[in-house]
Amino acid sequence: MQAWQVHENGEPSEVMRLEDVARPVPGDGQVLLKVRAANINFPDVLMCRGHYQVRPPLPFTPGVEICGETEDGRRVIANPALPHGGFAEYTVADAAALLPAPDSLDDAEAAALHVGYQTGWFGLHRRAHLEAGETLLVHAAAGGVGSAAVQLGKAAGATVIGVVGGADKAAVARELGCDVVVDRRSEDVVAAVKEATGGRGADVIYDPVGGEAYTQSAKVVAFEGRIVVVGFASGTIPSPALNHALVKNYSILGLHWGLYNTKNPKLVQHCHEQLTELAARGAIKPLVSERVPLAGAADAVQRLGDGVTTGRIAVVPTGAQA
Repeated sequence: MQAWQVHENGEPSEVMRLEDVARPVPGDGQVLLKVRAANINFPDVLMCRGHYQVRPPLPFTPGVEICGETEDGRRVIANPALPHGGFAEYTVADAAALLPAPDSLDDAEAAALHVGYQTGWFGLHRRAHLEAGETLLVHAAAGGVGSAAVQLGKAAGATVIGVVGGADKAAVARELGCDVVVDRRSEDVVAAVKEATGGRGADVIYDPVGGEAYTQSAKVVAFEGRIVVVGFASGTIPSPALNHALVKNYSILGLHWGLYNTKNPKLVQHCHEQLTELAARGAIKPLVSERVPLAGAADAVQRLGDGVTTGRIAVVPTGAQA
């Protein structure tokens, strides 16, 4: 079969190689899956660079979420068991963690429903307890993680402010349903958010960016607001001023979704049921901006790392061969 292999760490376009390899052999409690679609996530970029908290042994295949097919023909969503990631024709995954792919979504959409939407659901509902009528600010609102948070925020009855970088991404954010869109390249984010909220600020801020985005968040968070720290796509990890959190009465909430798979897997299943219901009634629908063949995976991962993509890019193998 064909699979992308990383033999050394570096930029994805330089270190990912498409090779002919043997099919992975499932270990205890694992199943072999034919990859129907694999979604590209920022952790794939970080793993190639050697900067992710999980460092699979070299060589490894990136790809942390897929829509796959079991040997008995079931369509499932899974997180592949590294080092056998999803950018391949076949992968393996833990049998106990398989989730049914929603009938309302195609393969690429189903592959994109998992990590980003679970992260959004846990961040907004489990950690921040977002309520209807509150204001939600989403950084990188046109990206894969941000677009999921925008849709989930709207589904929860919140007023959503999306921060993006550039006119094209602003158009995408509007299409996603943002009530207010702020282009950080041409607008003062802090002033625009204060104007949109009548000076009050945002009740919940969803930040997958870090760096300057976090600095802005601390300036526009409302009284008793909550900042959900999801990641650091900017490459800069901020150091919060805790005296500022004390003076303004706001909370800083960390979210590492992967921990729930071991700490509370039943909650992951519950979340998937909630997401499936929302997808069935059209309240959420993953924004798949591109579907690329397996051969295009390295270029697509690099473009995500360069910050020039919107929504999700799905890698769709044309057919799994031995």
